Amino acid sequence: MAILEITNDKNKFEFKEGEFIFKILQENGIKIEVPCGGVGTCGKCKVRVVKGETTQLSSEELEHLSKDEIDRGIRLSCLTKALGNVTIELLNLDENHKILTDGYMPNLKINPPITKKIINLSECGLNKNNYEEIVNFELNTGKIQDIETLKALQKSFKTGNLTSIFLNDELIGIEPGINEKIYGVAVDIGTTTVVASLIDMVNGVEIASETMINPQKEYGSDVLSRIDFANKNENGLELLNNAIITGINKLILDLATQNNIAIENIYEVSIAANTTMMHFLLNIDAESIGKSPYLPVFLSGKSIPSKDIGINVSPFGRIYCLPGVSGYIGADIVAGVIVSELLKTEKNVLFIDIGTNGEIMLSKAGILSSCSCAAGPALEGMNISYGMRAADGAIEGLKFAENGVELKVIGNKDPVGICGSGILDSISEIVRTGLVGKTGRLINSNGSDNEYKNLIIEKNSKKFVQISKNPEILVSQKDIRQVQLAKAAIVSGFLALLDENNLTMGEIDEVIIAGQFGKHLTVESLVGSGIIPEKLGKKVRYIGNSSKTGALMCLLSKESREEMESVSKDIKYFELSTKENYEKLFVDSLNF
Repeated sequence: MAILEITNDKNKFEFKEGEFIFKILQENGIKIEVPCGGVGTCGKCKVRVVKGETTQLSSEELEHLSKDEIDRGIRLSCLTKALGNVTIELLNLDENHKILTDGYMPNLKINPPITKKIINLSECGLNKNNYEEIVNFELNTGKIQDIETLKALQKSFKTGNLTSIFLNDELIGIEPGINEKIYGVAVDIGTTTVVASLIDMVNGVEIASETMINPQKEYGSDVLSRIDFANKNENGLELLNNAIITGINKLILDLATQNNIAIENIYEVSIAANTTMMHFLLNIDAESIGKSPYLPVFLSGKSIPSKDIGINVSPFGRIYCLPGVSGYIGADIVAGVIVSELLKTEKNVLFIDIGTNGEIMLSKAGILSSCSCAAGPALEGMNISYGMRAADGAIEGLKFAENGVELKVIGNKDPVGICGSGILDSISEIVRTGLVGKTGRLINSNGSDNEYKNLIIEKNSKKFVQISKNPEILVSQKDIRQVQLAKAAIVSGFLALLDENNLTMGEIDEVIIAGQFGKHLTVESLVGSGIIPEKLGKKVRYIGNSSKTGALMCLLSKESREEMESVSKDIKYFELSTKENYEKLFVDSLNF
């Protein structure tokens, strides 16, 4: 056995010679950036080999690594085998990730599905054969089937009072004594991030929120790569399920501990997520979502005992999974429909959740249709040369000025890379200043009279736009193409929806931008990059994290829950690949 030592983590791990560094790290719980799931295509799982014998550089590494990185000993951990004792340095750790938790909330009447009723047992007649019959008589319920409830019932007759817990009209638990506290947790499971909010279900107050990077990301950055991981690894589904359950339990524990609330007083966790994430949450194989005809195992809302899936709350706790529409229009988008009140509008409204999956909804005077487009991870900083997540040191905004490039960096630190909002700002500025033509090709700076031409540099016969000199951060021609592909996916998606509904762009009254990522994008960068046509720029409205807000509404309102169950069945899903001439529409949308 050999030893892998990590200099900046002070860890040492034994391994069998010849294993990939990525696998060694993964098996020992070390999280690093692997958007492609460790198959060598994203170039993000970089580590620095300080000393030790490893395999030679592969052709894939030569493609992803610069000469400077190679000279410094940077390697891709998923393509590099450790042949003996090795010392490495971890790079690009996901610390202080900037995640949006707030969002627009419509007016809401508090009427939670979880309620309590207190019984003073000393006032109850004892002319029954057993305690269960007494409780059944007082609460007008049927037989008690749950063992934990029966145990609590026995203890209650010692205290003289009991607290009954109801989900709608169903008795789901009994607690000895008087306990009027009812808390819930609203969770948004995004492909990239997870957000949880602690809610007082008695008065509707949102007490606190906690966030984390989705712990499944080490198995792939998007739903398809995670489905692929689950299919190709014997315990892949179990790993994905365990990762998200462990993550949610950590968020719940942190929320409870920091706010002096007993976990036993949390009775429901309401969860919104895309369809694939919901399958992994319940440990259900999502393979069928990844191939035609893209049918999921389930779409309806689910109310499940929390102990059945390993979520640590009250022993009588429930998990509510919001309903979805299709394999690629999930509960997170259904939540957005209710939060943005698309059913109640007489206007023509486009709802766009900008992210890896690119979900789009069109409300034509309250009649809903939807589609999903593969925007890819470029808009979240992935598959970009110097791309990174929105953590400290990430460029999140910029402006080309006379004296250079003005940068806005998260944490006010020296830049180390560029996140999604930064790359979109970059493309917007590159287009605005004419450094690219309509096709997206960088101009030839030699002989050009463009005042920003000095930002274009050449390396190894390839052109780049220099965003930062020290440290050097570049936008490549390939990066521009990646954003063009994402732009074309979104634009062709909503144009196809408009066409299917016999609407023109001029008839759109409002464009709603939703999601954790969308809130960070300015109208200027959305219009400048071409994601939103200029004529719609003044019609944009942001609603923030509508997925989490929808989950919160389901905790506090029976009516909201019923509305989501109903609307999920009424939304028409439109498969873009079946539209005649869609390929031409996509290609036409590539140009700036």
